[in-house]
Amino acid sequence: MARENKSSLTVGVAQIAPIWLDRERTLAKVGRWITRAADRKCKLVAFGEALVPGYPWWIEHTDGARFNSPMQKRLHAHYLDQAVDLDAGHLDATSTLARKRKITVVLGTIERPRDRGGHSLYCSLVVIAADGSIASVHRKLMPTHEERLSWAPGDGHGLRTHRLGAFTLGALNCWENWMPLVRAAMYAQGEDLHVASWPGSDYNTRDVTRFAAREGRSYVLAASSLMRRRDIPDSVPHAAALRKRIPPALGNGGSCIAGPDGEWIAPPVTDRETLIVRTIDHRRVREERQNFDAAGHYGRPDVTHLTVDRRRQGTVSLRD
Repeated sequence: MARENKSSLTVGVAQIAPIWLDRERTLAKVGRWITRAADRKCKLVAFGEALVPGYPWWIEHTDGARFNSPMQKRLHAHYLDQAVDLDAGHLDATSTLARKRKITVVLGTIERPRDRGGHSLYCSLVVIAADGSIASVHRKLMPTHEERLSWAPGDGHGLRTHRLGAFTLGALNCWENWMPLVRAAMYAQGEDLHVASWPGSDYNTRDVTRFAAREGRSYVLAASSLMRRRDIPDSVPHAAALRKRIPPALGNGGSCIAGPDGEWIAPPVTDRETLIVRTIDHRRVREERQNFDAAGHYGRPDVTHLTVDRRRQGTVSLRD
């Protein structure tokens, strides 16, 4: 009987389109792809940035910076209605499925947190552990460009890593993967399996995935989404007007996996929904760390030292 390789882990990247701006139907779709990943023996499955209920693609194409625009206000109100409220149990079914199938899930969401009043949105990566618990919620530190018209800036509370078999898992949103100090914060916590979550473009994933893998001497899973004009459902306000203004393809995917030497394990896949599944071996991390370990033998904390504030930020401290 063959001995189990405790150094290996089967991982999946689910590249799918949301049922755009429809939380319940998108979560149902996420559940089907979690099941598909578990059926293929994955112990981890990662999804794209802001997948539930979707990225705010309308802003760029509808004069989103116009002040007091009735169209922008209505779309934003709908976005709030469809956002994820963890306190309301919106991810309970996903957590139950993760526990049932014993799989860790990294899920991009738009969060509407009550600890910030419940009326602002955060681009949040949620890590659901294989026991069904919410292991971390990382609110994107700095929304990029037009995202700032929709999302509020987050904090460092979710800059955490999690043990997963022989690996230490971490995850960042989109252009956070370009932020050297944020990457360093993850390396210092032992990260050697990184999920980079993106809204949908091989323009973003093609370069930084291999760079981050080689710098971190880690496996990097770039999880990206699809978004096409045909993915706009009639339930979205101004759906007909949006279809006239939005190009046929907004997000073409680009999900991929790179190894600790920076070489492709699975090169970027575009223009189709797919589940990328690979079995990775922690031995490759240890081999590549022989000549470079950013937070270990190649670190010089006596010369440069990073301080990370992981407190959840709020606007009030109540004492009754």
